[in-house]
Amino acid sequence: MSQPRPFGRWLLLGFACAIGLIGVSATLVIRRAEPILRQRVIQTLAARFKSKVELDAFHVSAYPVIRVSGSGLRIFGDSDPNSHEPGVQPIIAVQEFSFSSGLMSLFRSPMHINTVHLKGLQLNLPPKQRWAEMKRITPKDAKISIIVDKFVSDTAELVINTDRPEKLPLEFSIERLQMTRIGSGQPLRFEADLINPKPVGDIHSSGNFGPWAADDPRDTPVSGTYSFRNADLSTIKGIGGILSSTGNYEGTLSDIVVDGTTDTPDFRIAVSGRPVPLHTDFHAIVDGTSGDTYLRPVKAKLLNTWMVATGSVVRMQQPHGHHVLLDVAIEKGKIDDLLRLAVKTDPPIMTGEVQLKTKLDLPPGQEDVANRMKLAGTFQVTDAHFNNPKIQDKVDQLSVRARGLLKQARAGNIEDVNSKLGGKFSLESGVLSFSTLQYAVPGAEVDLAGRYSLDGNQFVFHGKAYLDAKLSQMVTGWKSAMLKPVDPFFRKHGDTEVPVKIAGTRSELHFGPDFHHHNPDLGHQEQDQSPAEQR
Repeated sequence: MSQPRPFGRWLLLGFACAIGLIGVSATLVIRRAEPILRQRVIQTLAARFKSKVELDAFHVSAYPVIRVSGSGLRIFGDSDPNSHEPGVQPIIAVQEFSFSSGLMSLFRSPMHINTVHLKGLQLNLPPKQRWAEMKRITPKDAKISIIVDKFVSDTAELVINTDRPEKLPLEFSIERLQMTRIGSGQPLRFEADLINPKPVGDIHSSGNFGPWAADDPRDTPVSGTYSFRNADLSTIKGIGGILSSTGNYEGTLSDIVVDGTTDTPDFRIAVSGRPVPLHTDFHAIVDGTSGDTYLRPVKAKLLNTWMVATGSVVRMQQPHGHHVLLDVAIEKGKIDDLLRLAVKTDPPIMTGEVQLKTKLDLPPGQEDVANRMKLAGTFQVTDAHFNNPKIQDKVDQLSVRARGLLKQARAGNIEDVNSKLGGKFSLESGVLSFSTLQYAVPGAEVDLAGRYSLDGNQFVFHGKAYLDAKLSQMVTGWKSAMLKPVDPFFRKHGDTEVPVKIAGTRSELHFGPDFHHHNPDLGHQEQDQSPAEQR
């Protein structure tokens, strides 16, 4: 075999030496570039956020390309280098970061980076008053030395603190976050995925963030769209169903306006356990300074009934959770739609049209929603008809007797009548109480007061019935003759007045006279006046 010529040997040796010299040169360049590049990173962040910057570790390697990594990055709102107030959190913190670049890019100013990878990003906004007290002294020599096209973070967290000690901070945990630069002085385009803690569900959001408001980060603009999927409402004790929601938002971190819709095809409350479809359209304002949400308004459709609600959802620290305060109105709904949600009886105890106005107070706590919820309002049900044949038959007979039409009834001509009812009510600890409850059918009106438990085990009402017919006209034969002498004692203002009681359970109600009960809930004026005079 022929041996390499001397010229070839020297060529190979020269090539190897050249590679070695390049490697040594690159290593020297990297060693000198590392502190320069570290300073560039700090200067750029200090200029961008007008803030003091701390960086625990910073490394540069040269194989196979220039790779940069670091850890313990902290950006504070106070850029005074002499400020070391204990307990002050950085407004931005990054556990680890890394990026790569070409060798020539190290010598450019500003340096151009395609993608920076982040791990453990946290944006921690202090209360507005605390931010106003911070010094914002930007270093005189600070300048933008690095331009980044894209940020990718595996995990991120946004915490908006409040200056109210009784309120919890507003927290958003993000699984994946990608932010892309779209131009100098322009907002970042972002996409994010996160899991909502309660109700548990998947959120995807995309939109624009920025430009960063260095004087007060809470004024940083944000806008975008979101989708909320597979939210399990059973993680909120007392209700259930799978919710989905879509919408858009716009504003600043401290004042975000949200418009969206929700759909829960199987919404239910624990007291009844019956699923019904629920749809909402909402307009909300989120106050980042307190974490409170103001609903202006929410339009909800339950089966075929629309209702409108306005109010607030306030985050509380003790007890932990949300305090809901709403004004709810139903202009023209179906009472059976509400009963399908609230009670176990199937079909609902009655049908009819309903009008309702109520204040809803739902404090936070560990009890079921039905036991925590408080209501106070008024309602009116017209064209009511009972689905239970036994109850409706008693109503029909009451109307017949109240009008003195027993002869027609004996002939089989019992009219199927509708009822009307309304009054003032309150709900607390799962018991629905009525300070006034008016019930009317043709020929009779009943004024009641009492209570009704949502579980159906308690139904007690007392009051007075005002009848068109005399007592003697409500019965036949010898009973009619015996009652004629007492007719004048029950006849007042052209009506027959009889104390009555309704008791039992919702599936087995009992109607009857109540001569021995005095009801303090009925006012003296109402007890002494006829329905015509009250009207």
